[in-house]
Amino acid sequence: MCWSATADLVGGGVIAAVGAAGVAVTLCRGRPRDLPLAALPLLLGAHQVVESVVWRSDGGTGPAVTAWAVIALPLLAVWVPAGVLLAATPLARGRLRVPTALGVVIAVALAVRLGTTTVTAEVRRHTVRYAVGLPYAPLLIAAYVLATVGSLLLSGDRALRILGVLVAAGAVVCAVLWRAAFVSTWCAVAAVASVVLFAWVLRGRPAGPLSGP
Repeated sequence: MCWSATADLVGGGVIAAVGAAGVAVTLCRGRPRDLPLAALPLLLGAHQVVESVVWRSDGGTGPAVTAWAVIALPLLAVWVPAGVLLAATPLARGRLRVPTALGVVIAVALAVRLGTTTVTAEVRRHTVRYAVGLPYAPLLIAAYVLATVGSLLLSGDRALRILGVLVAAGAVVCAVLWRAAFVSTWCAVAAVASVVLFAWVLRGRPAGPLSGP
């Protein structure tokens, strides 16, 4: 992941396959509220496949770069906390409304920015650096992490909390080792860590408030 076009393509295909299997299991078990989280590896796998196209284009600008940024920034900012909120128990949903609302606000801000600027990508050895030119970047990134990782940690579900810890640790490592390519490398860590979601899907839960609409 994030080391070459081939690594992104192969890794993304594997992660997408895991996501597809998770969606199938979720549908078979009749748990529609779990679908957004079950499908998250499918989205992240597709994201890595898109980045393989960026690699083969040697960065620059274009539809693949824009698609990568749209998934990485506004889409995931709202997808993760909303998915956790939907899958949560009624008791946990109250506290999860905060990161979900934050995710919506961040997603809108990021979408507006992407609509008014040109995203560029630069291949740097084994990583890709994306330039969006975000205003107040540290604040936006902090809010993004709070919305996504925060929702996982507040979920009340052991597997999702483990996933939150893994993604948070990956974010720290990537920020330290690859500052310029933080978003690219962190999304790769998130894609790998999302295999935990498949275990969450397979765990199975009794029918109840989580499985109903």
